[in-house]
Amino acid sequence: MNDNLLLYYNIFVIQFKKKKIMAIKCIGILTSGGDAPGMNAAIRAVTRTAIYNGYKVKGIMRGYHGLVTGEIVDFKSQSVSNIIQKGGTILKTARSKEFRTPEGRQLAYDNMKAAGIDALVVIGGDGSFRGARDLSLRGLPCVGVPGTIDNDIACSEYTIGYDTAMNTVLEMADRLRDTSESHDRCSVIEVMGRRAGYIALNAGIACGATTILIPEVEYDFQRDVIDRMIRTQKTGKKHFIIIVAEGVGGVEEMAKRIEAETGVETRATVLGHVQRGGHPTVRDRVTASLMGYKAVELLKEGIGNRVIAMQHDNIVDFDIFEALNMTKSLDLELYKIAHEISI
Repeated sequence: MNDNLLLYYNIFVIQFKKKKIMAIKCIGILTSGGDAPGMNAAIRAVTRTAIYNGYKVKGIMRGYHGLVTGEIVDFKSQSVSNIIQKGGTILKTARSKEFRTPEGRQLAYDNMKAAGIDALVVIGGDGSFRGARDLSLRGLPCVGVPGTIDNDIACSEYTIGYDTAMNTVLEMADRLRDTSESHDRCSVIEVMGRRAGYIALNAGIACGATTILIPEVEYDFQRDVIDRMIRTQKTGKKHFIIIVAEGVGGVEEMAKRIEAETGVETRATVLGHVQRGGHPTVRDRVTASLMGYKAVELLKEGIGNRVIAMQHDNIVDFDIFEALNMTKSLDLELYKIAHEISI
């Protein structure tokens, strides 16, 4: 945390401890950043829980961009009917350059107050939570709900959309394995995750990848790809799956090098945004529902400026400033196991 932000935080904490959150009558909801399967289940849970407890609900369209432009609509219970099974987000999501400016954030705050919004639930990733933090500094109680397929929110062991994305990657990898086996071919598959390797590692284990390359672990291409393939060839295997996290990238060049050095016909596949779509799994629907419920319960108790998280399979919450300054490490023992069982 830089010095200026630390100063703002200390001032905010002092002021926050001196007074309770004023009575909340209307809760706003927005989704921000990349869409993730299960966001609709979270929207539904926030809306239904809020209405059950006597609050009005407003949906903000297109994330922080919608706050700046005033795209705010009334939500009723039926507004979230028949959405729990749908991927994406009915509230839509968009980037907002204007919100990144002090003037844009003030306009967003003013638009919310004009719409009668007393508190805000933000569903998204760490960038979305930084926006919630900035609105918290203006006195608006906010609660963040972690929604990102990358599973890279430091305070939470699990984020909404992660399980669905892993299952999508696994399905695609299994399909590529079918054709790779038919042609005695190697498939190099790039998966999402930004700078985190959670999707790559777990999907790689599940599909029996020969090699998994992730940003958290330095690799030697000769040792970790070429030599492993040659070693596996000696067991009689003729087709291979290499899983590469997007934070590593370079799959096209990898494919060319593999073919040149091993003689195995090799194809590169970037799965791309197909990983963000699809019907959310049971785990994502249930987790999103529990997290959405928890967000409203906090506001009901007069507690704002928090981030919902999962720790040891329990739904918990953290101070939004603390959450944004936490770090998260990948299980390197799992990475070790993955490579020992893939030969």
